[in-house]
Amino acid sequence: MRKKSLFKSCMVVLTAAALVTGCGSNKGTTDSTTAKAEGTQEAKSDGTTAAEKGDEVTIKVMVWERGDAAPGTTVENNSQTEWIKDQIKEKYNINVEYVSVPRSSSDDKLNIMMSGGSAPDIVFSYNQGIFNNFAQNGGLADLTQSYDTYGSDIKKFVADAQGMGQLEGKQFAIMKQRGVESPRHTAYIRQDWLDKLGMEMPKTKDELFAYLQAVKDKNPGGVDNVIPWGMSGRNDTEKGYLNFLGSYVDLPTDKDAYMYSEGYLAVAPGALEGIKKLNELYNKGLISKDFATDTNGDIYKAQVTAGNVGFFLDDTESPWNYITLLNQEIGGRTFVPVQCFELSDGSSYRTPFEPRYGMFVMVPKTSEKKVDACMKYLNWMADPKVAEDIVFTVDHKRDENGVPIKLSSEKLFEMGYPGTCDDLNIVNLAMDWTKEKDSIVSKWVSDQSVDWETPEWFSDFYDIRSEGKFRFPTYSNISQAESDYGQNAQNMMVGYVYKLISCSPDQFDSLQKAEYDNLVNAGIQKILDARAEFYDSMN
Repeated sequence: MRKKSLFKSCMVVLTAAALVTGCGSNKGTTDSTTAKAEGTQEAKSDGTTAAEKGDEVTIKVMVWERGDAAPGTTVENNSQTEWIKDQIKEKYNINVEYVSVPRSSSDDKLNIMMSGGSAPDIVFSYNQGIFNNFAQNGGLADLTQSYDTYGSDIKKFVADAQGMGQLEGKQFAIMKQRGVESPRHTAYIRQDWLDKLGMEMPKTKDELFAYLQAVKDKNPGGVDNVIPWGMSGRNDTEKGYLNFLGSYVDLPTDKDAYMYSEGYLAVAPGALEGIKKLNELYNKGLISKDFATDTNGDIYKAQVTAGNVGFFLDDTESPWNYITLLNQEIGGRTFVPVQCFELSDGSSYRTPFEPRYGMFVMVPKTSEKKVDACMKYLNWMADPKVAEDIVFTVDHKRDENGVPIKLSSEKLFEMGYPGTCDDLNIVNLAMDWTKEKDSIVSKWVSDQSVDWETPEWFSDFYDIRSEGKFRFPTYSNISQAESDYGQNAQNMMVGYVYKLISCSPDQFDSLQKAEYDNLVNAGIQKILDARAEFYDSMN
């Protein structure tokens, strides 16, 4: 099959040779534009013009390695990557090669590859600071002209997100559009333990604290090592505490919200009160004792799965794997979502939601001759139909509501697909079904590998996780201070919080001062001042 496709593509290239030069050259772009204007292009049966097809070119594309490839396959070479390669080869005469990067350290690896000139032709990161640093220091190819020429489906389906990929009027990144609108993190609580304790679902922090103390004192699960609040020490995320700290912080203006958006919330006015409360809970034995040493989260996951934990905060849907196993072991419902971090007014909540844009998809400066080929690849997967087939495979079906049904892990592996096909979709997750509650709930229900929860549970989950929906203001600009110090300062911020949570109460004040001074020396005040100055300049 691949040989036949290659032969057909080569014949098309020979036919088109008089019209185009190489895909990556400036002349190729000019010829394409001219041909369009003169109406001389010949449309192929797949809707691709001869000029769009171009000469044969090979591009290398970054892909995350999660260790979930099917037996006998790799993350670079499997049924899904081969399908994509065939489609791109047939449509654009482009050969695609994938380059794997460990998901857990992808940004570090990306920095190493970019500085060493060995990065693939398409790379990506969720980190705006990394994007800005590359763009401002000449590390990225200018995508503006190629986007105008070959980005029609990106403009049609995901245009709203693309402003974040621009600097000084030039497009330096194609932004991935998120699908289902989702909060960053969600809190979960043991419903069965609440029932055994005769307690109502907490709606406030004080009610939560009472529950945590009751879990410690009465051990409603009868487990050997009861942990009222489970927490990990992963140093690459604030998910274990951010929503809680945020409830102590007032953000009266958009300027405040911009200055202290997520990564800097732990030093916002009021946050220290929340950290002190976590320190109090920790020293009462209500938070995992050795959480700070659990830097990859494996111990935390094992504790939740074993049924030892009564409450936790995590990425919104990630815990479903633990809950599935635990529900099966217990033989009934265990965890449910809860919203109990009330703000200073005593009645409202603030739940940070993900921005509508996702990752920054970039072409390194070293690959600027391949910009057009890279843009064609990205534009192809912007089409929602293509995006759906990448996320769910071409072998998927839809339910009665028109919602795509995810293949089970067993079926994916049996057919040679990786466990996370959606990693290969780096442009568009916004499909029609992602905009309707009923469709989203239907999708969650149908995606269960086993029937571990009811449609009513998922419907309640949708509503509870959305209480207090809030988005921090975003701008494509990053100050020089944030570019220079931002990543290191944000990493240090997580350590700052962990150290203060787990220290003895008599050391808290002195340790806080010393650690905050370290943050200032690492540039945190320069970053905050620059964010305030930029906001004022825009308003």
